[in-house]
Amino acid sequence: MEMRFTHSARRAAGVSATALALLVMGACDNPQDTLLEQQQPQVILPADVQNPTGAVGLYTGALGRLRSELNGGNGNQEALWNLMSLMTDEFKSGDTFSQRNDADQRITQSNDGVMAPTYNGVQQARGRARDAISALKQYAPTETAKIGEMYMVMGFFELTLGQNFCNGIPLGETVAGQPVYTDPLTNAQVFTTAIARFDSALAVLTGTDAQSVHIRNATLIAKARAQVNLDQIAAAAATVASVPDAYQYLLTYSSNTQSNEWWQMGTSSRRYTVGDSFDVTGVIKNAIPFASLNDPRVKTARSTTLPRAFDNITPFVEFTNYAREDALPLLSGIDARLIEAEAKLRASDIPGMMTILNKLRTTQQKIGNYSPATMAALPNPATQTAAIDLYFREKALWQFGRGERISDLRRLVRQYNRTQDNVFPSGPFHKNGSYGTLVAFPVPDAEKANVKFTGCMDTKA
Repeated sequence: MEMRFTHSARRAAGVSATALALLVMGACDNPQDTLLEQQQPQVILPADVQNPTGAVGLYTGALGRLRSELNGGNGNQEALWNLMSLMTDEFKSGDTFSQRNDADQRITQSNDGVMAPTYNGVQQARGRARDAISALKQYAPTETAKIGEMYMVMGFFELTLGQNFCNGIPLGETVAGQPVYTDPLTNAQVFTTAIARFDSALAVLTGTDAQSVHIRNATLIAKARAQVNLDQIAAAAATVASVPDAYQYLLTYSSNTQSNEWWQMGTSSRRYTVGDSFDVTGVIKNAIPFASLNDPRVKTARSTTLPRAFDNITPFVEFTNYAREDALPLLSGIDARLIEAEAKLRASDIPGMMTILNKLRTTQQKIGNYSPATMAALPNPATQTAAIDLYFREKALWQFGRGERISDLRRLVRQYNRTQDNVFPSGPFHKNGSYGTLVAFPVPDAEKANVKFTGCMDTKA
């Protein structure tokens, strides 16, 4: 039997010098002994993954990055969905970190020390999915559901970049260890690239097994989101027509791996507090009163023993839909129905829109593991403008904390011809000054290692 001890492991195991000497003497008779062989237990060489098992390992790792870069992590380092929610009305900063306050105030700079790693993480995670695709195709080509899922994941990261960052996003790759730079792309070009990934996924997701069907539904919703961002609303509704109401593609968490980041940044550390339509400065223009609305889709709590956030100034309202290990939906049948409702809205079919929205309200739904109470049906809005307001309010409540809010606010400017100061939180800011005018995060300065990138093309929605 072969036994290996590093110096630190030997001490931990309580192996004495005499016992170790006897072990070595006994091992000398075995030519296969590797007791003193140099070990690198945490190093995985390229050859180690050039087989079916390694390909599946790359796939599993890419799925882990999907969770960690969107809404998973530990150590009070937020992922992209969290930072995005600060820029909207979903959450407010209860922290002392200037970078989180800047995101909340909509004044984030391109050299921001918190925003840059979230951007880098998403770009790197794109590469992990691409690597998994290549390995699966070569070493496990029959794993079509996994290949399709990796195309979906890669496209979802690209969709996310287009939703959250300015026009001018490079989508480079690393090939054989060397960077291959691209020209900066407009958000529309990024969405088009994402759709191509989703179409590649759908092309291989032809199986009727449960996993293939599951990933196909996720891909259809993700593709429809990209179509919505390209103002292809009717096409998006057609894309999701077959997705079941109860469908969910979940991001899962555990205390042994990563925590649900809403628990981490809220319940655990009190650095994020649920947003409202008012604070110490008075009314916050355009903000939905998530904290005070008492809507069952956004469950909140207030503590008498810990009434303030981490900064000991901001009132703390806890978001309690998700506990530490609770799953969160990346994509769901609710999202599909909302896309269909928007298609009705764009066709000026207000009764058709309300039929869909009211079915969601009056039928038991599930958001991750959380089942909000059913709600009464709403009356039909009297005007198209009122219908737009109601639709985006309902959408914000159903998708709270799930990465869609900044995209919807940008679309209200880009597709519904509203000005940013009538869409994004505006007016006095609760930590002095006023809200800024950013409608998307800037691509960080670190991207300038790409010689083709010099900064955002523009700051338009």
